[in-house]
Amino acid sequence: MTGYITPRVTGLGGVFYVVTDPAATRAWYRDILGIDGPYGPQLAWADEPRTQPYSLISHFADDEYIKPGRSGFMVNLRVDQLDCFVAILKAKGVEILGEADEGYGKFAWLLDPDGVKIELWEQVEDALP
Repeated sequence: MTGYITPRVTGLGGVFYVVTDPAATRAWYRDILGIDGPYGPQLAWADEPRTQPYSLISHFADDEYIKPGRSGFMVNLRVDQLDCFVAILKAKGVEILGEADEGYGKFAWLLDPDGVKIELWEQVEDALP
């Protein structure tokens, strides 16, 4: 990567929400809407999702991953320079619920003023699915 990238939100990483049967819902998205991918319904931003960013629609059987959010869904936002962005948020007094590096990307979580869980995701370019 050349040059400096400003820490910022760059787009929608995905929408995650609770459903009764995640497998059946994923099958519906695949069979009816033609949306599928290695992590669930995946919307590629270009013709070749393996080399381009993408957004996900993810379904969960319970709200454990969404907790402590109280809305039954979570918004995943793509960001550049997650570590710097988190530092900026902390300087603004935002409570960061946790951070993780999963190899394919780095994550951080916070709640919006209404209790909706926000997941920040910096995709690792060389770890695209």
